[in-house]
Amino acid sequence: MTTALQFPPPSHPLLRLRLAPRSGMPRPIDGAWWPRSSDLLAELPQLLAGLPRAWGHITSVTVHGATWPAVPGRTLVFNQVVRLCRNVAESAPHTIVLLAPGQGRWDLLVVPPDTTEEAAVPLMAVAAGDHV
Repeated sequence: MTTALQFPPPSHPLLRLRLAPRSGMPRPIDGAWWPRSSDLLAELPQLLAGLPRAWGHITSVTVHGATWPAVPGRTLVFNQVVRLCRNVAESAPHTIVLLAPGQGRWDLLVVPPDTTEEAAVPLMAVAAGDHV
């Protein structure tokens, strides 16, 4: 009798992030992020850890107020204070804005956590500048 080994799921699930290639031209969206929940405080550390080092230290994050419930004014991520801002404008309900002083601003499309993989993958590809 053989027993199949079952490995536990990874303690840190893979980050679902697609970034547009760097270019000299500004873009309205710099990529897409598909978080696993609507708990920003739980999701943000993994997002920030997965960003390119060239983006620098993100000190400010702006999210849409209706998309992310219960956002405090700031949080500690990797021993660094990150200011959290809520935007209630109807123009960008599914975006997150990341700011790094002296480095730049990046706008990411946020794919809602409950989106199916079938729907999320093409959205992320288009946001990253891939042609589907």
